[in-house]
Amino acid sequence: QVQLVESGGGLVQAGGSLRLSCAASGRTFSSYAMGWFRQAPGKEREFVAAINWSGGNTYYADSVKGRFTTSRDNAKNTVYLQINSLKPEDTAVYCCAATLIYDYSNYDTMSAPTIYDYWGQGTQVTVSS
Repeated sequence: QVQLVESGGGLVQAGGSLRLSCAASGRTFSSYAMGWFRQAPGKEREFVAAINWSGGNTYYADSVKGRFTTSRDNAKNTVYLQINSLKPEDTAVYCCAATLIYDYSNYDTMSAPTIYDYWGQGTQVTVSS
């Protein structure tokens, strides 16, 4: 079992920044890849970013590329999502997820929610205009 707990969300003005954290426990953190997804009210869950087991490969949705950066610290069992230049359309609940695979090495697979085995509860990000 893997437990995931997100933190770092909040209310921020457009153009601002946030750093989300996802703390993992339960299994060897460095043995699995991590993903970030978001879901806005009335919308489908959307892939945001993913990172492989070592942090050597990252994957981003086109809508966030250049503004969002994911990283991980395996010593702290934590993955991060740095969000810059926030826009009102970034308002959503952001969740992290873990897949018990080191890296599928391609965007299409890493962005698919079906490959992820464990999910956190999410943290709310609200961007005011």
